[in-house]
Amino acid sequence: MASTRVLDAAARTPGRRETETALSLAERMPRLILEARRVAATLAHGLHGRRRAGPGESFWQFRPFVAGEAASRIDWRRSARDDRLYVREREWEAAHTVWLWIDRSASMGFGSTLAQAPKVERALVLALALGDTFVEAGERVGLLGLSRPQAARTIVERLAETLVSDTSGLDEDLPPRAPVGRFDEVVLIGDFLSPPEQVRASVAAIAAAGSRGHLVMVVDPVEETFPFAGQAELHDLEAGLSLRVGDAAAWGEAYRRRIRAHRDALAEIARAQGWTLTLHRTDRPASEAALRLVTLVAAARGAG
Repeated sequence: MASTRVLDAAARTPGRRETETALSLAERMPRLILEARRVAATLAHGLHGRRRAGPGESFWQFRPFVAGEAASRIDWRRSARDDRLYVREREWEAAHTVWLWIDRSASMGFGSTLAQAPKVERALVLALALGDTFVEAGERVGLLGLSRPQAARTIVERLAETLVSDTSGLDEDLPPRAPVGRFDEVVLIGDFLSPPEQVRASVAAIAAAGSRGHLVMVVDPVEETFPFAGQAELHDLEAGLSLRVGDAAAWGEAYRRRIRAHRDALAEIARAQGWTLTLHRTDRPASEAALRLVTLVAAARGAG
């Protein structure tokens, strides 16, 4: 039988205390950074190459020198191997901006014995790993509403420091209204348990400027299956409410129907904006979701 836990056993009253203590990041962040770097090391790089000539640092190909070009463009080392002159072309590259947002509200502190990590820890590992990967690929990465986009090699530490020092975000279960540029990429990571109409309004506001986006729904396996029987007591960590259920097995079927309906609504919200929806269960490796997001962003870049 699965059991559940909320981060920080000392937080015994559901609600605000979980937000303030269970989701405190300072002590856990060094471990999460190490895990994020391990995940990032498994991901493919080179998200923004366009496979055509242009400004950039990556070598693409040699081509014959054309009369009228500046002699400074000739690659003399390559030309010495042949009776022709050659120019070294570089692959066209352009840095883009990727905005990350991580839900750190109280519901993200949930974790069951079936999960590898509580939802908030998995969301943070995913975000930090993606940040590291995107910067390595030449992108700029920022935290939506919290930090400007940067391409620093220390991006993981900078993102972590910003998140640790920010307490206002602990009350928000949806991303803030913040300026996003046209063609920017936005990755929103959370459980998205808010009413669909609120999620729809939030996503529409971000997408209005022409940005492309991805929703990453982080779920605990218990939230998916509700594998309980007999009497159960449920807690709403956001509102501090409790509910006693006499027959959890019978109640669970209605619960699972509502979860499916909620997920269908999220999928439609993403589809309407041309965004993607990724479901990530916390009993699966973080690298699975990270690799999918890297692939989706690369595909969007290639189509842009």
